[in-house]
Amino acid sequence: MTDSELISLLKLQRIPNIGDVTAKKLISHCGNPNAVFEEKNQNLLKIDGIGTHTIRHLNDKIHQETAEAEYAFIKKENIKPIYFQEQNYPNYLKHCIDSPILLFEKGNINLENRKIIGVVGTRNITSYGTAFCEKLIEDLAPLNPIIVSGFAYGVDICIQRAAIKHGLQTIGCLAHGLNQIYPKVHAKYVQDVEKNGGFYTEFWSTSNPERENFLKRNRIVAGMSEATIVIESAEKGGSLVTADIAHSYNRDVFAVPGRAGDKYSSGCNTLIKQQKAQMLTSAADLIYNLGWELNAKKTKTVQKQLFVDLDDTEQAIHSYLLKEGKQGLDLIALTCNIPIFKASSSLLNMEMKGVIRPLPGKLFEAL
Repeated sequence: MTDSELISLLKLQRIPNIGDVTAKKLISHCGNPNAVFEEKNQNLLKIDGIGTHTIRHLNDKIHQETAEAEYAFIKKENIKPIYFQEQNYPNYLKHCIDSPILLFEKGNINLENRKIIGVVGTRNITSYGTAFCEKLIEDLAPLNPIIVSGFAYGVDICIQRAAIKHGLQTIGCLAHGLNQIYPKVHAKYVQDVEKNGGFYTEFWSTSNPERENFLKRNRIVAGMSEATIVIESAEKGGSLVTADIAHSYNRDVFAVPGRAGDKYSSGCNTLIKQQKAQMLTSAADLIYNLGWELNAKKTKTVQKQLFVDLDDTEQAIHSYLLKEGKQGLDLIALTCNIPIFKASSSLLNMEMKGVIRPLPGKLFEAL
């Protein structure tokens, strides 16, 4: 992307009635960003969604001036602009029709050959949510995924701090320009994030953290991630919007269940009940459902960490299932010399811990 193309892209971001979808149509039709402003009006009118009102704004000098001002800011602050047709643009996000035509990056982000997980949740995180964040990252650390979130209060900053603690790359998607940090109290974490990861935003230095910006930001978290995890959420909230967006992109969505009646588990429980999200009780659920267990060496490392909480009965059942494969409850109880009621209870606990899974035909399998 040349400097002149960057200015043309910035202009497209400012012109009324031209969003990311329409901008991509214009670029595709004309061949490159500069050509959009050189194309004849009669040809532009042939593009679906382009009318005379939009064309009139294409040559408005005010957009050239504001684009040049933002270009100067980008250069001065050493911000890296990423064009949606470039190779270093997030691959998953590139396939979303409404993805930004430009992303602005600060830090040391490296997406090459990496697993990317988006994690969202309530700003009012509980001790349950905090413990789950820390355990999830601890168990995923051997797989070296990138953790994406919104750098906001609660679940966002909790999961990103856990990623930093375990040396994982983490990306904060912001709802404002890179001339500021919101919330301000999180400024103390910026340097650590930028050391191994960084920040993405589609917003200019003139943009403030307004409500609609957070909703737009959510699609970047969902769009660039292989899967989105909701840790805790009330019945309504931005994290549920992110889950809906991820679902619309045909991405995997996971939600952490909580007790019935708990305010900040109600949203997650509803997602699971409505089959909009898979239940997530441990890192093993994520690893299995995303197919990451194909990397045997790394999977074994994670599973070893997960098994430390098994009691003697659970360990005996798990060892048996590892050796014999899929088995039914009756045979498990008989072979392991455990009463059926106790075996049934242990299997339920093991399923919640993510070390076994139930199969059709009342069978169970070790993970």
